[in-house]
Amino acid sequence: MAETTTSAAPAASKKKKNKRTVAYGQVHVLATFNNTIVTFTDANGGVLTSSSAGACGFRGSKKGTAYAAQVAAERAAQAAKQQYGFSKADVFIKGVGLGRDAAVRVMASMDIAVESIKDVTGVPHGGVRPKKARRI
Repeated sequence: MAETTTSAAPAASKKKKNKRTVAYGQVHVLATFNNTIVTFTDANGGVLTSSSAGACGFRGSKKGTAYAAQVAAERAAQAAKQQYGFSKADVFIKGVGLGRDAAVRVMASMDIAVESIKDVTGVPHGGVRPKKARRI
């Protein structure tokens, strides 16, 4: 049996990844009492960049503050602009935390045109199942 030697052809044939530009997309802001998560997506909802107050170094109750949300939104917006040329967005806000307004204000300061702002916070309808009747 003859040994076959593998050549270095697969390593040499790596293609350069072309840079994808996404000028228009969506920004999803999840603002809870404990944290704020900001996600930049393309028009179909595929995630481009994401950041949260916890990922920015805030710990404990500081994660739920408006300033933490501002820092998280700035970091995600900076990455989206540099990597993808992000310039226009529809904003979807979910939750009742302090970071709701702060995250949207960052978009204007980062020269990202906000086309629309939509609140997609879940609203309970019907509620939970009641406790069983007490028998004495």
